[in-house]
Amino acid sequence: MVFSKVLIGWYLKNKRELPWRLTSDPYHIWLSEIMLQQTRIEQGLPYYLRFSKAFPTVFDLAAAPLEKVLKLWQGLGYYSRARNLHESAKYVAEELNGIFPKSYKELKKLKGVGDYTAAAVASICYSEPVAVVDGNVYRVLARFFDVETPINSTAGIKEFKILATELLEKKDPSNYNQALMEFGALQCKPRNPLCATCPLSSGCLALQRKKIQELPVKLKKGKIKKRFFNYLVVYSDENKTLLQQRTGKGIWHGLYEFPLIETKKPVGKDDFLPEGEISKILGSQELSFHLHNDKPVVHKLSHQHIYAHFWWVKAEKVGGKGISLNRVKDYPVPVLIANFLEETSLETYSL
Repeated sequence: MVFSKVLIGWYLKNKRELPWRLTSDPYHIWLSEIMLQQTRIEQGLPYYLRFSKAFPTVFDLAAAPLEKVLKLWQGLGYYSRARNLHESAKYVAEELNGIFPKSYKELKKLKGVGDYTAAAVASICYSEPVAVVDGNVYRVLARFFDVETPINSTAGIKEFKILATELLEKKDPSNYNQALMEFGALQCKPRNPLCATCPLSSGCLALQRKKIQELPVKLKKGKIKKRFFNYLVVYSDENKTLLQQRTGKGIWHGLYEFPLIETKKPVGKDDFLPEGEISKILGSQELSFHLHNDKPVVHKLSHQHIYAHFWWVKAEKVGGKGISLNRVKDYPVPVLIANFLEETSLETYSL
């Protein structure tokens, strides 16, 4: 069995028809690869189509305000990808006259472009013989060769990169790399892989040794941090509310949210939020409070779980930073806030 030939043959018969496979334009390939990092194709495809329509060229993306980029990205998660995408687009448009780097080494210099993305763009667009290694590739190789080295360890990352490079079909790196990733997505799936119809089954060591469900090996994550968020959904007699932009290097950088008070433990309807924190936000005025959700909304991120309560706050005025209630949905917000806005009408609510 020639591993690469079997994979490419399978790919040419079974590959999904996807819009970025109809072009070799590095802008669209790069866009798709950034969007699909840690994202299923089913989830990422609508975002890719919206982005391609809104920003058909790298010049269009570079010229767009970051807030518009973040708004279109809303719900896709890992927002640093969107910020890096925008920064790299500006660099390519302004410094490189819209011409993408044409090698793996040069592509890696773009912000947000790591080993995998650079290898994917270089091999697909320029037929450069560099191996891609993503979650699907780890799974296929770990099972076929029965590799127990954890894929998220330093040793594992190095070992799988060497193995992927050794197996690379240098005469057709574009189809080979795409074949390996597609095979992991459709055939050698994380759960319930299609071993009975697998063209590689005769050589698969994990199948022979009944270890399919044990591979690949992944080191356990550290302890999940719990955070307790209390959002103040302010609405004033002026029909305005407040939003604030998240800054710093934490989660959701650049996105907007209602004024937030974070507490060390859950706060229920019979508890009092810190009065000093509230007065910093709304000043000294008479306020009315109502807890929207007795049970917290749980929002799970990779290293932390957020337990969110939303508090309706009736105020006389919010000052010059107020936003009309009907404009709130124009702002890019975390999916936690977006879901609240989908389920609730700010304009018709009253205490």
